[in-house]
Amino acid sequence: MTNTAARSGHTAGSSALRTGPTRPLGADLQLTEHRLAVPLRYEEDPRSLEPADGREIEIFAREFSRPDAAPGTPWLLYLQGGPGFPGTRYTSHGGWLKAATEHFRVLQLDQRGTGLSHPVSRTTLAGTPAEQAETLRCLRADSIVKDAERLRLALGVDQWFTHGQSYGGFITTTYLSFAPESLAGSMITAGLPPLAHGVDDVYRSTFRAVARRNEEFFGWSPSDEEHLARICQHVRSTRELVDGHALRPGHIQRLGMMLGGNTRVHGLHYLLAEAFERRSDGQWGLTAAFKRAVWNHFTQETSPLYTVLHETIYADAAPTRWSAWRVSSEFPEFSEDADVPRLTGEMMYPWHVQTDPATSSLSEAAEILANDDSWGPLYDRARLAANTVPVAAAVFRDDIYVTREVSLASAAGIQGISLYERDDLHHDGIAEDGATLFTELATRIGRI
Repeated sequence: MTNTAARSGHTAGSSALRTGPTRPLGADLQLTEHRLAVPLRYEEDPRSLEPADGREIEIFAREFSRPDAAPGTPWLLYLQGGPGFPGTRYTSHGGWLKAATEHFRVLQLDQRGTGLSHPVSRTTLAGTPAEQAETLRCLRADSIVKDAERLRLALGVDQWFTHGQSYGGFITTTYLSFAPESLAGSMITAGLPPLAHGVDDVYRSTFRAVARRNEEFFGWSPSDEEHLARICQHVRSTRELVDGHALRPGHIQRLGMMLGGNTRVHGLHYLLAEAFERRSDGQWGLTAAFKRAVWNHFTQETSPLYTVLHETIYADAAPTRWSAWRVSSEFPEFSEDADVPRLTGEMMYPWHVQTDPATSSLSEAAEILANDDSWGPLYDRARLAANTVPVAAAVFRDDIYVTREVSLASAAGIQGISLYERDDLHHDGIAEDGATLFTELATRIGRI
């Protein structure tokens, strides 16, 4: 189906779209590349696709489809988690993608600022901190939705479906707010954004969930808590370096990112248990492998926008003012000074940006964003309350990143949403049981 009229008077013809090449990915899947020039800055009206000035960027997307897909096969836009991560680079056909391509042409967008869509990093972002912040402001969900709309129009698609994982669910909800007429149905996994909670309450809920997950983890093996205590005491008293940077307990705490999965959590046990070595001088120290693992969980060399933009995804017409850092003071067990500091999750602090070599040059821009009081809305709650688009969302009971408490409150504000709850999966459930999740959600919106 082809659109003859676009929102806000904008039309985007297929001539603006560069498509190809198409190549096989195994025997029963092919991928096709799409590129499209779009405005860097759009008009402030969340429903307008018009440019605010003459600057353009190029966005990139990959289409995954079966070679024998019928011409009328519906399109599914997949929006991955983040912020700041590109689309998944699939090397095989399995999981949710295999289930999806039985029914859809799947389009995965490298969200602006990532992958091949105008990647932004310390080496590509020029200008003063204020100029950098201006560019970074253009990378949020509202602009990503407008990119998707321009891409939909350029492909000649009247309506399509969306599937949002984690932050992709936030983007999907923005889509439902400002361009629902373009959506035939939407699916969300572990990604209902806060519609009924302010950012501080979101982080209070998250800290409580992470605390429970810490206790569960240490309950499996109390020796792991002893290992963590020894490690933190060691880095307080001994200068352990990684790439010239001295480790501190806050770096160790970032290993809590491993708590957010069903399987990777068990890798945390091995990591803590094997942290020390007796060196040739007879002294005990941290192994190079452990230090590298800690540093890899801290630095955002491959995805700097994840740290720099993280709290902006909660800046819904209001500043965040480093919410996670402020709220952390209410939870002394997460202090670096605690005897055994609890491991953290997706909490981004000012010192993370300031001291990570991948983001330190953007720290002043990040400070501007944290205190910006001119953010526009990310959601239209009145429209969501009157929603008519079929929507289904998977909510995981013990999700430490997008908590059940916040998710259920948000779901209450979306008319007609169908909830699928699981108590056996965590935030990365799509990686563990993606085919089941996809099939269940697609069934709930009437596509299977």
